[in-house]
Amino acid sequence: MPIQVYFFKVKTPLGDLPALASDRVIYYLGYRVEDARTFASRHHLALQPGEGPLAAPLSRALAAYFTGQTKDFSLPIQALGTPFQRLVWQALREIPYGQTASYQAIARAIGRPQACRAIGGANHHNPLSIIIPCHRVIRADGSLGGYGGGLAQKKYLLDLEQAGLEGSLAKPSEKGYDKA
Repeated sequence: MPIQVYFFKVKTPLGDLPALASDRVIYYLGYRVEDARTFASRHHLALQPGEGPLAAPLSRALAAYFTGQTKDFSLPIQALGTPFQRLVWQALREIPYGQTASYQAIARAIGRPQACRAIGGANHHNPLSIIIPCHRVIRADGSLGGYGGGLAQKKYLLDLEQAGLEGSLAKPSEKGYDKA
């Protein structure tokens, strides 16, 4: 039997992000409605109208993150994926706010030093953008690499966190980022 989830959008400086949540856990936070629908179909989640009880806590948590009032999320989440993907996503959650790690460093951290490409694949399928901070993973040469929300959004998130560490948060319009 499919799990009933609410399909709603959360307003952020990066635009309205689609989210999927049951009454108990958040399953998805991403950038594109089509990706949310595909995720729901792949994981047998039945979409229902309305925001549900986790919409407001998610909105508050994201607002606190984007204004520098919090550096971590303590939301009830369930990351649906393969055991390998979940292992990678757990490693991503251990990258400190304002810092980055390479795909190679993540591969070593999970005991799979040859799995750099697979790390990239797991990042690509991260169902909880921002909450599971795949934006903190960069290439070994220091370049940004890819990001499901787009490179401008990845750079914005990294700059936001760096500014949060420095105590001077800039708004997207001040940095020239697109909302995509």
